[in-house]
Amino acid sequence: MAKWRWVAGLMLLAASSGAFALDEETAFKLSSGDNDDRIQVLNSVVQQQDVKALPFLQSLVDDQVKVSADHAFVMKGDDAFDPVSGDKVTLPPDADDAVNSNRLRLELASAIGELKLLSPDRATRLEAAKALQDADLDPALLGLIQTAEAKEDDRDIKQILSRVRANIQLASPDKATRLAAVESLGSSANPNVRELLATRLAAGGETDPEIRAALTKAIASIDSSMALYQFAGRLFTGISLGSILLLAAMGLAITYGLMGVINMAHGELMMVGAYATFVVQNVFRSHFPGAFDWYPIAAIPVAFLVTGLVGAVIERSVIQFLYGRSLETLLATWGISLILMQLVRTIFGAQNVEVENPSWMSGGIEIAPNLSLPHNRILIILFSIAVVGLVAWILSRTRLGLFVRAVTQNRKMASCVGVPTARIDTLAFALGSGIAGLAGVALSQIGNVGPDLGQHYIVDSFMVVVLGGVGQLAGTVLASLGLGILGKTLESMIGPVLAEIAVLVFIVIFIQRRPQGLFALKGRSAES
Repeated sequence: MAKWRWVAGLMLLAASSGAFALDEETAFKLSSGDNDDRIQVLNSVVQQQDVKALPFLQSLVDDQVKVSADHAFVMKGDDAFDPVSGDKVTLPPDADDAVNSNRLRLELASAIGELKLLSPDRATRLEAAKALQDADLDPALLGLIQTAEAKEDDRDIKQILSRVRANIQLASPDKATRLAAVESLGSSANPNVRELLATRLAAGGETDPEIRAALTKAIASIDSSMALYQFAGRLFTGISLGSILLLAAMGLAITYGLMGVINMAHGELMMVGAYATFVVQNVFRSHFPGAFDWYPIAAIPVAFLVTGLVGAVIERSVIQFLYGRSLETLLATWGISLILMQLVRTIFGAQNVEVENPSWMSGGIEIAPNLSLPHNRILIILFSIAVVGLVAWILSRTRLGLFVRAVTQNRKMASCVGVPTARIDTLAFALGSGIAGLAGVALSQIGNVGPDLGQHYIVDSFMVVVLGGVGQLAGTVLASLGLGILGKTLESMIGPVLAEIAVLVFIVIFIQRRPQGLFALKGRSAES
């Protein structure tokens, strides 16, 4: 029965749209009576293209329908609504639940899938087309699928229908039809299509030499397309990892690259930014639930200000007394990192906390069956670009940036011309710390947030800064993207452990041959 209703459903795509709409009598007959009678009415609804009946059919599946002696009602909680008008009505005392047998539930589910193909909503039609792709369809449906394919103007849905058509045509007795189907499927990058063709080739389902050769060629073409998409996926993953490293290293490029401070607490400043995001999330969840999706936007300035303030306190209380003493600075900031981790454990606990993605950062863009680009990764890449542009503008176009560059190149001369070097040191360190907080916001959207979050990125961040060239923001950008892509490429070839070792060996060899990194520092500080 369900299979033949697929025929009816697909015939609708070739037929002109009708004016039929769900009425009270039809809703009542769908909700009560003998199963055969109800299924007959259900088939009539499908044949009449009654897309407006979809909500009521879904209510039946969800057991949200009550029926009286002559009327059906849709229940929403304790309230009853008319299935046709949607108006709130009074539920009669004799109303009882509509009872659906397992057979009827299967028929309802099939009917809903068929009617969704007629929906004006593209996402609904795509979902229904994917269900059609997975259905066990009879070859007799070929003509109807071809008609549906011809009438569909959405590219993605049309491609799915095209694959369904070609799958059926593989079993055609006509050689030319089978050959055309193989050539059509050869343009796919779907692993399921490859498996279908390989099975037909290996199982001896095809004996014609020409078609067997076409099958082999189609499988090779699919393998090539899949390999290309896999490479694109690794490239995207590498750029995504590079953007994360860039955010993590950007603040370090200021505190270490420009100020010469080996800040081992930089990772913990990123952790503070992530926990600031967690706090903002909870505030929105408790006090502004309707605006919860926008909490990351509010978390950006909060994390920047909080970590910037923490960085300023660290610089004023500890770092200012240790300039020019690298070993003491390293040990002191290491101790600060331990203090920050223990403080977080005391306040939030030792376990990871949950930071939820807003709806607009969930999901992804499906380029191919084996290539999907997550929205959160895409947005983090764009966020990294924005942060780099902002930092470059601050350092090159603002008074603070001018003073930072002056102090970096010649501290004594800058002091002689009136630059408040001590204040600039604090502001520069606060800026670098604030950028670390922004990295924490990004990291909170793609991984776990816990007390040891920063420990995973501190070493890689230092490697990025050293490889790019101390004090060179352009080098930091190139080094982070290069290491991200190189790491993910090697990981797919030799595994994550050997890939990490290979990247480290590459950096060591590179620094030995070019100690100044990708870009050499210019100015008096380069001579000292």
